[in-house]
Amino acid sequence: MLMPHTSVFQVVGKKDIMLHFPYQTFNHVIDFLREAAINPSVTHIQMKLYRVASNSSVALSLINAARNGKQVTVVMELQARFDEENNIYWANRLQEEGVKVIFGVNKLKVHAKLCIVREQVGNTEVHYGIIGTGNFNEKTAKLYTDVMLMTTRPSIIKEMKMVFGFFENQYEIGAYKNILMAPIHLRRKLRQLINREIKHAKSGAPASIYIKVNNLIDREIVALLYEASNAGVKIRLIVRSACSIVPEVKGMSENIKAISILDKFLEHPRILYFHNKGKEEVFIGSADMMERNIDNRVEVLVKVLDEEIRQQLIDILEIQWKDNMKARNLSQYHLNEYIQPENEDAPVRSQIAIYEYFKHFSESET
Repeated sequence: MLMPHTSVFQVVGKKDIMLHFPYQTFNHVIDFLREAAINPSVTHIQMKLYRVASNSSVALSLINAARNGKQVTVVMELQARFDEENNIYWANRLQEEGVKVIFGVNKLKVHAKLCIVREQVGNTEVHYGIIGTGNFNEKTAKLYTDVMLMTTRPSIIKEMKMVFGFFENQYEIGAYKNILMAPIHLRRKLRQLINREIKHAKSGAPASIYIKVNNLIDREIVALLYEASNAGVKIRLIVRSACSIVPEVKGMSENIKAISILDKFLEHPRILYFHNKGKEEVFIGSADMMERNIDNRVEVLVKVLDEEIRQQLIDILEIQWKDNMKARNLSQYHLNEYIQPENEDAPVRSQIAIYEYFKHFSESET
């Protein structure tokens, strides 16, 4: 947990941090960038911007960093729908201040959310990485639920640098282990992860998949989830918007259950969970389960390696699954009816429950 008036660099340097917006403030990210801008040991900042606020503290921090002699590179997506004019403004402003601006990748929209800060500590280079499900945007961070991983793990940083190499050198491809990247190998990796659960289920081992996304309409992924259901894999889906799967149909999807949560904050994270015979794997990132995203955009998902953070994400998925106030059941009848408390079940509004969850964490660390 990041506390006020503490160095974000010092905290992230000791362990991975997962920020959960809006339950935790986006100011931590802005403070990190401001600290990077004035830290004499910081030499480089690389950042991918998709949507930024109109008066962006993020962009202003990057400008200050460039003025202070840092080498700043920004990958700016000019085709972010409805934000084209704002992004062009900031791209021009950044260039005027000496920031190197890369306008995406030829023929691909870049939707990934990434940042790397390089610090020179004596003879050692330390890299700080950020990978998120949402934009570096202080305005939407108050309205959308999102998660953002901050890490110095060399295994993840190495692969993040390869992603930026893909941007700077137009389609330069590296070997990835912890990052799933579209359009390079995300589809193949998703296929492997689902097929692994199918294999475990067929062998009689427990097998389960949890998917939380905005949209789930990719035909191959839908077909694989039906196959997994028929093999005995227990599947839970939390899909805010479009969902092509028809759950709980005997002989087709009887092991699939699906809900949608619409509440005060827009549910925006993409979180994938695979049981993996008890060696649970959780991924977070920018990609929805759509052909558009998997095949025609640059998207990044990252495996969560910190055990405590992984369990935290699983806890949040479980809290959301128990929602019986703002969750709707996605059934074969397409009624989208609210889920009602059963018998003596306590009412659960997941966004309030998650707030209380993090409030407890905060109080236990003070």
